[in-house]
Amino acid sequence: MIEIENVHYNADNQYILENINLTLGEKKIGIIGANGSGKSTFAKLLNGIELPTTGTVTIDGLNTRKFGKEIRRKVGFVFQNPDNQIVFPIVEEDLAFGLKNIGCNKADINEKISSVLALYDIANLRKSSTYLLSGGQKQLLAIAGVVIMEPEYIIFDEPTTFLDLSNKKKIFQVIENLRRTAIVISHDLEFLSGFDRVIVFEQGRIVADDHPSIAIPTYKNKMA
Repeated sequence: MIEIENVHYNADNQYILENINLTLGEKKIGIIGANGSGKSTFAKLLNGIELPTTGTVTIDGLNTRKFGKEIRRKVGFVFQNPDNQIVFPIVEEDLAFGLKNIGCNKADINEKISSVLALYDIANLRKSSTYLLSGGQKQLLAIAGVVIMEPEYIIFDEPTTFLDLSNKKKIFQVIENLRRTAIVISHDLEFLSGFDRVIVFEQGRIVADDHPSIAIPTYKNKMA
């Protein structure tokens, strides 16, 4: 369970988020809103990349101010641009990095890498240069790098922005098939229509929070 209580966030003496109160327990949650509405800042609050100016964010009872390391184990984050999270020059090295940091032995690391590459049908890329991957392959690698750490929640910040239609469909299928909670910022309203819940942000505030069949038309009406 993710709980956000009386959260405000400001930067340069300007509020980016105001009076956010939410309890997030559904498996698939969509976040929508115009550019600059506070969506990405909100997402970064959920795993402690950012901390609220006032208020609290708790993940399974752990406050992001006090338990940052534990929370980043629980909450994975997939950035809009995969180049921001791919670190190593070879695919298998990049996937091994986080596992080494938490003390996994070599045999377990090898098994986990093989498993996640097979899951996303990219086993042939194991020895490939990360710099030479296509945009879709990079995004799959970025997601695999989060999934391999087995977090309980994964936040996706507009993960298909730089992808063509074919690769967008692949990423959407990956998200749909996740066996853990996914919180997804996206402008693709059709994809989010199959989610459990959609939250609409406008100028740093929540203006709708409901089933997609209600929240998405509310957003469209505001943008009309």
